[in-house]
Amino acid sequence: MKLRIGIFIAAIIIGIGVVVQLSNDRNISAEGDVVPGSVNDPVVTKSYIDQKVSDLVKAELAKQQGGQDNTQLQKTLDEFRAELQQNKGGQKVEVVTVPVGKRLVAKDGAEFVVRAGKAMAYSADSNGISDLTDGKDITNSKPVPNNHLILFPRGGRGVTAQVGQTSALTVLVRGDYELQAQQ
Repeated sequence: MKLRIGIFIAAIIIGIGVVVQLSNDRNISAEGDVVPGSVNDPVVTKSYIDQKVSDLVKAELAKQQGGQDNTQLQKTLDEFRAELQQNKGGQKVEVVTVPVGKRLVAKDGAEFVVRAGKAMAYSADSNGISDLTDGKDITNSKPVPNNHLILFPRGGRGVTAQVGQTSALTVLVRGDYELQAQQ
């Protein structure tokens, strides 16, 4: 009889050990194999974050104002959202054809990439234009390489067709510019 009770108790202890081990294996597996979108790794979208931030701002302001009217705050938030939507894509790249006899003059902060034709730098002063691709300064009347990013930190400088060229330039432009007649 004592032998049977001993075997029964041993079987129970072994059974409990097996259950505990299986439980530990599942926890380790769940931590190691994170499923995207599950509770352990949720997917969070921009709109969700925007909504939560907006809710927190509204709650904080309501707490600070003692429950006063939040119409001005809401108006400011709506204006900010509209401005973000308007500037979402940044400045667009425009393809500009520069006829022979004209020059393309940049405004502050514009960027150019000469795609077709032979261009030369234009600058009214001794300073040149910034070739970001080569990391060089291109001075007035020097050739501007095709497919190089050219930056104009200050306006009033630009590109024109090289002397003797009979075809127009094709230039990609990001930012403000104007076409001027050469003098």
